[in-house]
Amino acid sequence: MSFLELAGVGKGFGASGTRTEVLKDIHLSMERGEFVAIVGYSGSGKTTLISLIAGLLKPDAGVISLAGRPVNGPGPDRGTVFQNYSLLPWLTVFENIHLAVDQCFADWTPVRKIEHTERYISMVNLTPARDQRPGELSGGMRQRVSVARALAMDPQILLLDEPLSALDALTRANLQDEISRIWLENQKTVILITNDPDEGIYLADRILPMTTGPGATLGASIRVDLPRPRDRKSLNHCGRYKEIRREVIGCLLKSAARPASEVMRACVLPDIEPEDLSLPPPLLGVRKRPLRRRDRKTIDVPSHV
Repeated sequence: MSFLELAGVGKGFGASGTRTEVLKDIHLSMERGEFVAIVGYSGSGKTTLISLIAGLLKPDAGVISLAGRPVNGPGPDRGTVFQNYSLLPWLTVFENIHLAVDQCFADWTPVRKIEHTERYISMVNLTPARDQRPGELSGGMRQRVSVARALAMDPQILLLDEPLSALDALTRANLQDEISRIWLENQKTVILITNDPDEGIYLADRILPMTTGPGATLGASIRVDLPRPRDRKSLNHCGRYKEIRREVIGCLLKSAARPASEVMRACVLPDIEPEDLSLPPPLLGVRKRPLRRRDRKTIDVPSHV
């Protein structure tokens, strides 16, 4: 059995009759130590998928297992880095990371917890900022705190939910290098969610394109057989890199071009007709309410409107 296994996973939202099937028939197998990037358009369901693996949501169909055990809820065996940093603003860099260490390793001695925290602060090059709070840090530094906190929990798998999407291009490139370096040092199993094919190719061993929703699923796996460590400048002149990039983008474009199923539903329009000024004015000079037609119109419109 694979280290991480998703078999026939599906997830939808909404009540019966207006339910939207976000993910459908998701199959994924990962080996320990593998770095996989899931690349897709915004709104395709990537964050829903990472939330299912993290145990923050429960699938409507299928099974998710990690190291042979079913995923039934969140746990310290899965470290998640979100887009919005999710740091406690009243705590310093050290305190944000130490809090996670204290929760995951309650039986450790205080000295060992401090040493462990300091090690991961140093790993992401934030030792000079250890006593600063999130409001005093740049976006890139805050994201490095989030990565350090997740790694300090020593999870079996690291889940990165578009962690660099809100950063400027230069900061994003620097953090991509940091993530690559940290992965080479730790060899953690990693799933990266991104909408940037170049980012996925630069960091991952394998790319999984995600089709557009609703009912999104994972496309065929694309192997990134480029030597590590990877150099950004060299990749721009690498023929194999260009082939992989062309294949990934081709899969995404093909998915976006598929005809969308259109579901019709009744939509009741609000009563926003203007007052009928052709009517005579009221006797006392003031209307209690605008005078307009009372009938309500019902039309059929596409469900995505």
